[in-house]
Amino acid sequence: LGAMAAGDGGRFHIVSPLLESVALSKAAGTKVYMKLENVQPTGSFKIRGIGYTCQEAAKRGCQRFICSSGGNAGLAMAYAARQLGLQATVVVPSSTSPIVVQKLRDLGAHVEICGKVWDDANERAKELAKCEGCVSIHPFDHPLVWQGHASLVRELRDALEAKPGAVVLSVGGGGLLAGVAAGLRDVGWQDVPIVAVETWGAHSLHAALEAGRLVSLPDITSVAKCLGAKTVSARALQCAQELRVVSQVVEDAEAVHAMERFLGEPAGTAAPA
Repeated sequence: LGAMAAGDGGRFHIVSPLLESVALSKAAGTKVYMKLENVQPTGSFKIRGIGYTCQEAAKRGCQRFICSSGGNAGLAMAYAARQLGLQATVVVPSSTSPIVVQKLRDLGAHVEICGKVWDDANERAKELAKCEGCVSIHPFDHPLVWQGHASLVRELRDALEAKPGAVVLSVGGGGLLAGVAAGLRDVGWQDVPIVAVETWGAHSLHAALEAGRLVSLPDITSVAKCLGAKTVSARALQCAQELRVVSQVVEDAEAVHAMERFLGEPAGTAAPA
């Protein structure tokens, strides 16, 4: 399954580096480590859960994967499909960068552009997934996705001398939050607080926590389009209610400033902000 998959049961992700960020440590007044998921084959943590989900679907005889995505989940699915020798269709909203669309096509995926935000694209993906031989790969709301993302915490346990004081992560649909929560339970770190960061205008988890139930944002108005799910997953809300989760919302300007400092893109820099 290729060099990236060698040596660990055919997985598609690599064990990413864990390095101290001098800038963040200075700003926070304590040691801050960054888990560098940007070095994954598809450029984000998504390959962990999406890759694992695709492999399990392939075992059941799937012929084509269907995914709705703002970018990173689609790239992960397209990469996994390419590695498995299967077909892939990614439905993206019109807000998706043309560069991302081209990357998806370069990986061999068929790309369909539908709607303004991810939620629109997801409705179209549901329709396409009804075709025979097709399997819908949800970008964040599936137990196999969370199980794959949980590998992040197992790697933290192996790399750190002691459990961390907190884990800071960005929230879009909540797949990373649910996966990290599962990983913390797996390694006995369920008392470690999770700081769940969103940008205003894509703050579906924060809105749900305030309401005490799932709520839908009227629109995605944040520049961090990849954090743009109008409604967070039910599992993410459940995790936030059961574990020590601190919901933090930052302004777009703070995310953009963090992007300038850390050379990322706004969806990935909500947490550093």
